[in-house]
Amino acid sequence: MARKADWDRALDDALKSISIQPSLMGCISKGIAHCGKRQFQDAMKAFDLAFMFVDEDLNKTRLLLLIKAIALFNANQHEEAISRVQELATTRPDPNTLACNVVEAYLHVQLGMNALDDARHHEAAGHFIAAVKTINFSSTSAIHSKYDIFVVLFGWDLKSLWLTAHQHRCRSLFQAGRLAEALRSYRYLMDESDDATKASCLDWSTEFKQDYSVLHAAKGDDALAAGNYDRAIELYSAAIDLDLATDTIFANRSKARSGKMLWDDALLDAQTVIKLTPSSHIGYQLQHAALHGAQRYDEAIEAFKIMLSKLENAPDTETTKLRQQYVNPSEAEMAIQETIKAQLDDAPHRLLNTFTGRLCNREVQIDAFKRSTEYKELLSSTLAHVDLRMERIKDVVETYFRYVMLSHRWEGKEPLLHDIQGKLVYDLDPVGGIAKLQSFCATARDMGYRWTWVDTCCIDQTNNVEVQLSVNSMFIWYHHSALTIIYLSDVPPSSQPGALASSAWNTRGWTVQEFLAPKFVLFYQKDWSLYLNDRSPNHKDSLAIMQEMGDATGIDAQALVAFRPGMRHAREKLQWVSARVTTWPEDIAYSLFGIFGVNLPVIYGEKKQRALGRLLEKVVAQSGDISALDWVGKSSEFNSCLPANITSYKALPYTPPSLSEGDIQMSISLLRQTVAVDLALKLYALLDDLKAPRFADCRLHLPCIAFHVTAVERSRAQDQEMYEVKADGLHDLLITTKDKLIQFSSPRPTMQTFLLVRPWNRYLLELPDFAGPSGLAELPDDADDTQSEEDYWSAPGSPLQDSPGGFPEAQESVDSKLSDRALRLTARLTQPFGAFLLAHQRGGEYKRIASDHDIIAQVRDLSSIPDMVKTLEIL
Repeated sequence: MARKADWDRALDDALKSISIQPSLMGCISKGIAHCGKRQFQDAMKAFDLAFMFVDEDLNKTRLLLLIKAIALFNANQHEEAISRVQELATTRPDPNTLACNVVEAYLHVQLGMNALDDARHHEAAGHFIAAVKTINFSSTSAIHSKYDIFVVLFGWDLKSLWLTAHQHRCRSLFQAGRLAEALRSYRYLMDESDDATKASCLDWSTEFKQDYSVLHAAKGDDALAAGNYDRAIELYSAAIDLDLATDTIFANRSKARSGKMLWDDALLDAQTVIKLTPSSHIGYQLQHAALHGAQRYDEAIEAFKIMLSKLENAPDTETTKLRQQYVNPSEAEMAIQETIKAQLDDAPHRLLNTFTGRLCNREVQIDAFKRSTEYKELLSSTLAHVDLRMERIKDVVETYFRYVMLSHRWEGKEPLLHDIQGKLVYDLDPVGGIAKLQSFCATARDMGYRWTWVDTCCIDQTNNVEVQLSVNSMFIWYHHSALTIIYLSDVPPSSQPGALASSAWNTRGWTVQEFLAPKFVLFYQKDWSLYLNDRSPNHKDSLAIMQEMGDATGIDAQALVAFRPGMRHAREKLQWVSARVTTWPEDIAYSLFGIFGVNLPVIYGEKKQRALGRLLEKVVAQSGDISALDWVGKSSEFNSCLPANITSYKALPYTPPSLSEGDIQMSISLLRQTVAVDLALKLYALLDDLKAPRFADCRLHLPCIAFHVTAVERSRAQDQEMYEVKADGLHDLLITTKDKLIQFSSPRPTMQTFLLVRPWNRYLLELPDFAGPSGLAELPDDADDTQSEEDYWSAPGSPLQDSPGGFPEAQESVDSKLSDRALRLTARLTQPFGAFLLAHQRGGEYKRIASDHDIIAQVRDLSSIPDMVKTLEIL
């Protein structure tokens, strides 16, 4: 009954047994029953009586004391019971304490089981650990037969005590989250078990390993997702060590090892995944990642190809669909090839390889890239992503093919194409231009640039087609360079500020675009040290150097650092190069092609007047910018309205007095009193209707206001011819020219007609497209300042074109705005202006008579202007 916890009946039975025959077992049973009923004094009396039957047998005495402790335990006096057992084990003179250990272990197991039932896992683990520590017998010990009294009295299962204690220690530690201890306990259990024990717990062992692996895998997944690769590797490794790891666990450990850049270890796991699931694509995907990380790109690409084939041949539709997320190597190669083409479209055809010293054409450059580590890495990484990663492709291609341009002054014998083709630049005799070339390539190489370009040896000067292409592409090449190195061969080391301004480099025609075009420039002195020891990555960011450049060139600060080509402000750009020289006379015009953004034939031998004439013809006709007609000096044979020499733009152009808004309003008020508004409107309409200036067969068709010259009278001044000139509608003025003019007056007219002309500037109309201030700084990043002829002259914002009834029967609101605009124009027309003199020719055309000084004229009679608005043909 005691074993069933029916303490009343147990006590009854014990009393009956004692009444029949007092005995040791009867007293023990009575004591156990009293303990069960929590009648501890009666229990102790019963156990004390039991000692009468031990006959001073120490073993029986020890057994009786253990039974008393067990009885207390069963009466829920757990701590007291265990304490008595432990005290008995330490005070017993006999070193054989196996019985005490067995009892203590069993009691701890019971407490551990109770704690497990209540999910007190840490407490349970403590009891099972204590139980295992007190067990000093093996899994094969027959303690159940040796201590069968505990089995009889209490129904203990001593046969499985060893295994139960160890198994529950593993489980409780596992459930308490003490996974490393659980794993050590499991391994100890398996190491200490005999074959029979292992066989008996095979199912338990499998279940434990599965649970352990699943939990570790889950925790590993969490760590992997959080980027805690060390922890993930540790958890996955623990699961794998139990020999129940799945391909998924190996796959995830491979990912974690790749995350830690343990490429060889990641590759081993990937290979294991392939062995476990040879038909799956996952192992090859992981293999590709590991090989890519290990920079074994050829093998990585092959692994990726196998992965694609596995996806294509997968038995299930879902896996097959994954194939659509990836590109074929051929598709990736095509995307890279197209990016290379786009990159090289704006690069020179030939470049010097700074690492090898060999001159390479475009095909060789591309082939070198495809054999490079950079290309293989790019191809491998591109394959592994869902999209083509065009930004990444562009970045890698740009970095590999970026090049450095040289801006310098030709001196002595410079190496040409045939001097270096098929040779290694660094092996050549370092004399003259070769030494400069070697230093340039070495400087660029030391900065990490692979490619360089030099105008001396990277162009085939004997190939007219290539020369034509190079001249028209030069500005673009410099603009797209990663860096332009400017070599100042006449600036000694440790020079002071001002040396750059006085360098001969600043006198050459080509160097203007070579400085303006690039975004990044560095100035180097004669010994290839940086100018002013300025080690900033871009000297265009140096205020001191840019101030010096501005003072030396006359180029404004904005254009120096952020120039964009175009045709606006043509006169200003022509002045930049007006004092510069070139070896070939035509080059002074050709060097401006890029600055104006034009593409024209290169015809060496045509002479500078024709070369400059063709350029200016293009600028005036395409942009409508007539500022190029503002010059003094000798007329060109190409067209008399154009100068014979670029030096004609050296003098600053005439700038009329500026009118403030207050000045304009004052003039408008005066005009309203003296000039009919109808006249202003009529004049506005006539000028608004003028067509664009254009060239045809070297003839300029110029829209203008032409004032008829009525008298020319000579007035000598030193070695120049000075003439007093009268013209209809103008105040009298003086003209200085080396040409001899026919003198005449109204009473004595001449057969030849002369005109003083004001070329028409459409900006004076203040139309919406032109009303705001113009300039390079206001242009969008991707725009230039070029306007087509139609854009310039179509005047989309003209109120005359928008008015429903035309002029003068327009709507009142339009009338008011138009009247104001017309009066503003009239006010500006009364200001002094720069004019030039035309002489009528027999064929009805005109020729410009060159002047050595600006001709400054001013309108005297506004009413005469409407009859003078016309378009003239000028030879």
